[in-house]
Amino acid sequence: MEKKAAKEGLFRRLSRPVELTSGSPWRVILRYSMPITVSFILQQIYVLTDAIICGQVLTAAQVAGVNDTGPLTFIFLEFAFGCTGGFSVITAKAAGMGDTKGVRQSFAAQIYLSVIISLVLTVASIALLPWLLGVINVTPVNAEVYSAAYSYCVVIFAGILAQMGYNFICGILRAYGDSVTPLIFLIISTALNIGLDIFFLTTLRMGPAGAAIATILAQFISVIGCGAYMFSKYKELRLRKEDFRVSLSSIWEHLKQGIPLGLQFSILAIGIIVMQGAVVKFDLTASGEMVASTPAQNGFGAANKLISFLMAPFNGLASAILGFNAQNYGKRDYERIKRGTLQTVLIMLIVSAICIAIGLLLSINGTYQYIFMSTDKISAETIRYGNTFMYVDMAFYAILGFLIVVRSAVQGVFLAGYVLCAGVAELVSRILICAFLPQIVNGGAIDSSASTAAFAAVCFGDPTAWIAADLFLVPAFVYVYGRLKRMTPPEKPIGGR
Repeated sequence: MEKKAAKEGLFRRLSRPVELTSGSPWRVILRYSMPITVSFILQQIYVLTDAIICGQVLTAAQVAGVNDTGPLTFIFLEFAFGCTGGFSVITAKAAGMGDTKGVRQSFAAQIYLSVIISLVLTVASIALLPWLLGVINVTPVNAEVYSAAYSYCVVIFAGILAQMGYNFICGILRAYGDSVTPLIFLIISTALNIGLDIFFLTTLRMGPAGAAIATILAQFISVIGCGAYMFSKYKELRLRKEDFRVSLSSIWEHLKQGIPLGLQFSILAIGIIVMQGAVVKFDLTASGEMVASTPAQNGFGAANKLISFLMAPFNGLASAILGFNAQNYGKRDYERIKRGTLQTVLIMLIVSAICIAIGLLLSINGTYQYIFMSTDKISAETIRYGNTFMYVDMAFYAILGFLIVVRSAVQGVFLAGYVLCAGVAELVSRILICAFLPQIVNGGAIDSSASTAAFAAVCFGDPTAWIAADLFLVPAFVYVYGRLKRMTPPEKPIGGR
């Protein structure tokens, strides 16, 4: 019994909500961000698991098809995730004010909005899928690549509700200061996803659709488990009948924060689609036929997955500063917001250096590609394409980290419009680079015979977009900093949790 009590005591201490409105900002942010970072890593493992098993089991054409789907799924999923991130700002503000009734009402509003948004996104994504595949030059002419991409995307889009549901429940808990509980259930669902991937792909031979089904089933279980545990652990979050009487003003308040961030994430995904379409051209012959080994798509896809994996600490810090700023905004402790944001930027610079070192080490001899693909699919060409993308992005990785952190910091003080404008700047710059620079460098149209320099020009679409967004966000951050400085000093918190 003593051992059991000790274990329970330890678990409660680990999963206890972090008090974001007191204590040293950098210590609080680090403690709060670590479980979130691990969660982002595990979410990447969802993607990586599909990639690894698909890379070992499927044909090169099927692997290329799955790799091509990333930007397409992002355009809808990231909108959903962005909305839930924006909604959580309202929740965190209420938590910072000690307003548990406001937290519950925010929860109820998010249920309504999440169901509606998920249904709209599911219908729209499946209806637009053939056209979107055409945008990235994946057409029925290349039947095997097209079939793999289509079947994988349809399943992922059909499961948007499960994916959005998990993220919005996590957003509620993180806004409340609990970043550990979502992690626990994500660990469980990740293990389940791996098991289902192996079963569906190696035993049942279900192909790309099987990998997508495994992902959705695992995430659906996360929703059920995390939601049930949340209600049992936090009795004050149990919704009451009156909480579901959500006013139109409350709905509008959530939409004002959620839609701009969702649009910003979707805009980012659209830019990546443009980049993906440019990459596909390097696997097409002058007559439009796709080369059998698809080295550009597979090399780029493997490198992109590693880069996304290494972004987990940035996303963890971004989620932490968003919740931190929103809670302290609710408490009206503006000086704490400033200190926390600046300290988070400094932490990010250190983290970016570590991530760059890891990425460069894994790029030696294309080591990372052996994680995502079987040996027969790896060649000097896939390594050349993948490493070119890696080196260009890694050279500007600190700029990306700064962008991610400052964007969330601005969102956390209820200035979502600036975030959306930064996203537009990203999109425009990425489109311009991908549309014109490769042809200029190559001295003509792009096909499988194009030079490495031309491919590098495509890759510069990323850092150019990041710089464009930072050129907008830095002045915005300075403005916000000055605005908060002129605001009234903090008031005593209202009530308690």
